[in-house]
Amino acid sequence: MKKYTKQLLNTAAKIKLIATDIDGVLTAGEVIVLESGEEVKIWNVRDRQGLHTLKQYLPEIKTAWITGRKSKQVEIRAKEQKIDFLVQQCKDKVKAVVDIANNLSIGTDEILYIGDDIIDLAVLRKVGLSVCPQDAVVEVKKIAKYVSQYAGGKGVFREVCEIILKANKKWEDIISK
Repeated sequence: MKKYTKQLLNTAAKIKLIATDIDGVLTAGEVIVLESGEEVKIWNVRDRQGLHTLKQYLPEIKTAWITGRKSKQVEIRAKEQKIDFLVQQCKDKVKAVVDIANNLSIGTDEILYIGDDIIDLAVLRKVGLSVCPQDAVVEVKKIAKYVSQYAGGKGVFREVCEIILKANKKWEDIISK
């Protein structure tokens, strides 16, 4: 198990919104396109469990999925998992994050964003805690405050939930039950 730095945990304790890209973070970035044109994505159940646990123990923390693509499957999954904000076909992720922050009356320093590619660079620079998967592009890994031990689609979001729960002193309660 990876030990997290005190600085990371102190920053994570202040987070009020977890926002994330989808392809390359919540999924491995692969898209299967059926003959009908429907897209199929593969999701990690650990991310789902992490989100469920986060919402159970820290329901005040909001969630947002922000993606440049549009997918009915993403819309269904977001509704199913009770994601607070879903922004699809997003051309300006910084504007999307700032709009959500304004809606919640929080500062960008209270936002954790997970991104994996150059389209995420501007928003990663803007937020209080920037995170990327282990297999993010080099430019993203250089500026992220935390590089996950997991590749995209393999539990990055789950790890972020664990960091937030540990930072808020909830983890011991969770594992002792």
